[in-house]
Amino acid sequence: MSLDRTIRWRALDPEGLEHCRIISSARDTRIRSTVITPDYGLFYRLKLEPSGEIRHARLERTDGALLELFSDGAGHWSDDRAEPLPDLAGCIDIDISASPLTNSLPLWRCDWVIDQPQRFTMAWINVDTMSVRRHEQIYTRLDDRHFRYQAADGSFERVIKVDDDGLGLDYPGLFTRVG
Repeated sequence: MSLDRTIRWRALDPEGLEHCRIISSARDTRIRSTVITPDYGLFYRLKLEPSGEIRHARLERTDGALLELFSDGAGHWSDDRAEPLPDLAGCIDIDISASPLTNSLPLWRCDWVIDQPQRFTMAWINVDTMSVRRHEQIYTRLDDRHFRYQAADGSFERVIKVDDDGLGLDYPGLFTRVG
């Protein structure tokens, strides 16, 4: 994947804004983003392997709360003190609660067949608490522009509209692209 883009999303509930820069090359993909919500600002950086596996995530809120995670790309995680995080074993992707960008990570990494669901074990980051936990998710490609996202426990479902680069255009009730 070769990508050099700046994107903005408007959060709908709660209201907010994300300004994101993605630079991808044959060497790696680097993502830098700022999220502004009514309660805090968040800056995050992600580094991905050329094949799409996350290697490093650093999130910092304006109140000083910090979360930094490292992955070997094969589902083994550690924190900023190099302490293993066994609860995240097998997670390849992350999902940041305040950002639609991270929904693109499994879309970029996988081959897709229409109407064939794929299950992912995500390292889900709650930015309100700056905590991370394992979360099972299912994505199904519906056509060239639409993916169904489902929490594996059935608690949440949306159809996400994406652009040609697999970046969200509309995430009903949560986010919409504004630039």
